[in-house]
Amino acid sequence: MNFMIRNQRHSILAACALMFAVSLPAQAALDLATASIAELEAAMAAGTLTSEKLVTLYLARIEAYDAKGPALNSVITLNKRALEEARALDKERKEKGPRSPLHGIVVLAKDVYDTRDMPTSGGFKPMATSQPSRDSFVIDRLRKAGVVILAKLNQSDWYGVAAPGGSSLKGPVVSPYNPKKSTGGSSSGTGSAVAAWFGTVGLGSDTTGSIVIPSTLANLVGISASHGLVSRTGMMWSSPSQENGGPMCRSVADCAAVLDVIAGYDPADLATQASLGKLPEQPYTNFVSKTGLKGARLGVLREMVRSGPMHKEGIALFEKAIADFKAAGATIVDPVDTGIGLAESQVLADAPRYEVASAINAYLAGLPPTAPIRNVAEMIDKGGALVKPRIVESWQYGSIDRSPELIAAMKHQTVMRDALTGLIDKYQLDGLILPYRTALDDDFKRTPNPPAVPGARSENRNAIASYTGLPTIVVPGGFFATDGMPFAVQFLGKPFTEPTLIKLASGYEAATHHRKAPALTPALAGETLAP
Repeated sequence: MNFMIRNQRHSILAACALMFAVSLPAQAALDLATASIAELEAAMAAGTLTSEKLVTLYLARIEAYDAKGPALNSVITLNKRALEEARALDKERKEKGPRSPLHGIVVLAKDVYDTRDMPTSGGFKPMATSQPSRDSFVIDRLRKAGVVILAKLNQSDWYGVAAPGGSSLKGPVVSPYNPKKSTGGSSSGTGSAVAAWFGTVGLGSDTTGSIVIPSTLANLVGISASHGLVSRTGMMWSSPSQENGGPMCRSVADCAAVLDVIAGYDPADLATQASLGKLPEQPYTNFVSKTGLKGARLGVLREMVRSGPMHKEGIALFEKAIADFKAAGATIVDPVDTGIGLAESQVLADAPRYEVASAINAYLAGLPPTAPIRNVAEMIDKGGALVKPRIVESWQYGSIDRSPELIAAMKHQTVMRDALTGLIDKYQLDGLILPYRTALDDDFKRTPNPPAVPGARSENRNAIASYTGLPTIVVPGGFFATDGMPFAVQFLGKPFTEPTLIKLASGYEAATHHRKAPALTPALAGETLAP
């Protein structure tokens, strides 16, 4: 039965790939900086590009800009067999055709995704040699779709105390838009690497905004999907109630193409039972629309827009975005308000501070006997003062079976979720819009690992999608003139309304074109591909 299902999925993906390729118009040339998955697939189908060539171009960029030049410091491990795998995929395409719309595409993964051929460290120095025995669910799905996993990426340290946006294993990640800035946490390396086009697409993971934050700060599109749409099996995690994996790309269409492969039921992750019957009949890419805002109804979540002098520039960018929505044909309901003080009360929904030790133990227990650390007690013993205080506190907390604090946090998550979905129903909205942040960010100056207390990082704190499990997409919305760092617009919807959010986000993307390549990592010779 499983064999039949796998074959059926393979056939559908292969058919989609062929349709995806032949439907594209011929182009005079292809720029690696802006080339979409669909355009790269069309070039490979036409024989003007190979996966091997694509990997070679990306490796050249990593060589030029990751340790040298602006020294983004985004890569922890390179796949030594990447060129060999690319050549095999090129041969397979020639002999049998593409497996899927991602055949030969190059993926960069945050170093929380288990890979059978590269260590998974989470950026934590004592875990540098931890070699999983198999791929995570998401990586397995992607490999079966025919991608090349080129690299494992630096990030905010999963277990250790380190500079914001950096790790004890590799150090800080640098923004390609401003070398004095970070791309935020925790998927910082994915943000910088994808922005600098070290690969076609990237994978991030989100506990309290860790896809949204770096996607915003790296001028990318990021999707943190409905809780339960994407499996966490084989991923380092901090919170079963909040953890999500998802794509970080340079366009909405590319994110949708990745989501088509990684979304779905996994019997090893019971949260994904919620996705049964909720996946669209059509591919997510079919909902990408240049006119996606025409006729849409969007509510402005004003209670997530802060006030004060430090927010003046960001608020102006958001007001411009609202004007752009209207110009593109959307009806704006402004304001809509839950009445529960979302911005201030988010900390009450913080489940990870209680779950983190048990979540880490569950991940470590699945590693082979050769793993350098197998449980939190060993981590604290071997890592000492390097281990994050919140992990130690959670471990000392003991059993959470009857934890009143965790129960209260999860009840507040429900209150937030019901309040937000209630707004969408009350005003008959397609979704809610808000800015990810309106204040300037000073990641490199901030104290590492600030405590999760009321008011901490409150000026930019925005993790409502993570706390509620609601789907969210962030899309580039311009740049701060003060420091040149990106601004983003965030779309929020009801559970499993990814098709609607993709339509809205792609409509805004097409109407504004705010994505631009960073000046610190310019194109190299040979990156304009002839037809």
